[in-house]
Amino acid sequence: MTEQKLLGSLREEGGKGVVRVEDVYATDIQDLWGAITEPARLARWVVDVEGDLRVGGDFTASFTSGWEGPGSVEVCEKPTLLRVTTWQPGGDATTIEATLSSEGSGTRLVIEERGLSLEEYAGHGAGWQAHIEDLRAHVEGREAGDWAERWRGLSPAYDRMAATVGG
Repeated sequence: MTEQKLLGSLREEGGKGVVRVEDVYATDIQDLWGAITEPARLARWVVDVEGDLRVGGDFTASFTSGWEGPGSVEVCEKPTLLRVTTWQPGGDATTIEATLSSEGSGTRLVIEERGLSLEEYAGHGAGWQAHIEDLRAHVEGREAGDWAERWRGLSPAYDRMAATVGG
């Protein structure tokens, strides 16, 4: 079995889990910004969103991972920073932040999700890596992969990472 490249890291802050994934894409910052903010493009690789997508606006999201719930746009600084908060009704909120920067002829994307339960953050790490791999496919004009299959393949590595972070 070949070693898989992990694009993420896990850490704990204040008793909550934080997932960070990053990669560099062979496209300019404006195109990648569109891929992470335009509803039609988001639907091709990660999430269906409906609602008010302006700062302060509320939306509903349905991720390819199966997670569904409400959210709010906190910060939108085109084309470098997007921060949203999502939550399950009656549950704790998490913050998802995407930071973009030009890097050579491409664009670096860093996504952090903060506020996760320590029981679930390893699964989110595997999930976010599968999502940003699907983003790569989208940017390259390919179909997204089988998200659930990729998540299952990545989960053991992220579980081991979480055990190291928490241990």
